[in-house]
Amino acid sequence: MHTINIHEAKTHLSRLVEQAAAGAEIVIAKAGRPVARLMPLAEATRKPRRLGILTGKYVVPDDIDAPFATDIEGMFYGPADVGRVAKAVSMLT
Repeated sequence: MHTINIHEAKTHLSRLVEQAAAGAEIVIAKAGRPVARLMPLAEATRKPRRLGILTGKYVVPDDIDAPFATDIEGMFYGPADVGRVAKAVSMLT
């Protein structure tokens, strides 16, 4: 582990980052006291996601909003106006 002062770290930051990426650990000190550590990031160990894991287990209807049409209208127009809005829409079409 290599220790440098904060002024030197500001001056040579890009070089220090390259060293850390290569595996070195660098301690940055202020007035002789360590305050930070520059080190490489650990490699991601996530497993890749498997696509299609739920294929065939659920069916999405063609008109997914149909069962909830009155609830959706109630959210926009208020529960008291749901019937009147539906009648007005049917008269327009």
